[in-house]
Amino acid sequence: MPHDHGAAHVEPDTGDRRVSIAIWANGILTVAQIVGGILSGSLALIADALHNFSDMAALVIAFAARKISRRPADERMTFGYGRVEVVAALINYTTLILIGIYLIYEGGMRIISPPEVQAWTVVVLGSIALVVDALTAVLTYSMQKGSVNIRALFLHNLSDALASVAVVVSGTLIILYDMWWIDPAITIGIAVYILYLSFAEIGGPIRTLMLGSPPDIDSKSVLSMMRGVEGVDDVHHVHLWQMEESEPALDCHVVLMADAWSRMEDIKSQIKRRLEDQFDISHSSLEFEHEHRQHQNADLYGHGRSEDRNAAQFSGP
Repeated sequence: MPHDHGAAHVEPDTGDRRVSIAIWANGILTVAQIVGGILSGSLALIADALHNFSDMAALVIAFAARKISRRPADERMTFGYGRVEVVAALINYTTLILIGIYLIYEGGMRIISPPEVQAWTVVVLGSIALVVDALTAVLTYSMQKGSVNIRALFLHNLSDALASVAVVVSGTLIILYDMWWIDPAITIGIAVYILYLSFAEIGGPIRTLMLGSPPDIDSKSVLSMMRGVEGVDDVHHVHLWQMEESEPALDCHVVLMADAWSRMEDIKSQIKRRLEDQFDISHSSLEFEHEHRQHQNADLYGHGRSEDRNAAQFSGP
């Protein structure tokens, strides 16, 4: 199944300006929330501030990654620098997980001994935070559909906006009903939601960095297509991975029948055309083998041989 290229396109300079605005907005908000949280005694407000700080750090990382990713390939990075955005996303999700665990711990301690909270300060700063979080989410929404890096940011911002709503509700309940325990309880709720989002999304960057096959491409269908090309006897040593988030790639050995060896170039062109048309794989490296000189007992995936592995299993120390 090919990737969706219908996402809205945002020019690089426009995207950079949006991220810059979001960095400044979250930086100012973080300072205000930390000061307000200390003065008011609200852990929920400080929790939201820490989340906003992680957003600001994520935005800085994402901004740098966007700049670096646009560098052309060179002798040091022959595949280019595009994968740095995947690294940035992994850093951001990992940071969110650590923050979520810490907030659960702090919230639990506050439930045991809930402190007095100046609720009006919480409501005012929480409302301001909600406006800033909503603005940042709007700035990154149209950019996140084509970038795992920006998607990590968008989820940061979305969870921040929801956390700000929770903070405002917490302050309101304290004002109306003197429910002091609600502040740490909502903090734990925010933390659980942060962890849920993080664990749900972190698998994508890890899979890409581990050179896993693209999740939206059925490798069996790819193999079936190649084996179905006239003149192809079999395929092996298959590597199917993502060079970047939306750039699947393939390299493999293609075994040709003896009577098709003279048509190698035509078969190669046909396979490459079908790979691009049916699976959106525009980068493919194909090595051809004659059926009478093919690798024996070659693994379907990877680059080893089954007989080598079997021998290793039974060989002594």
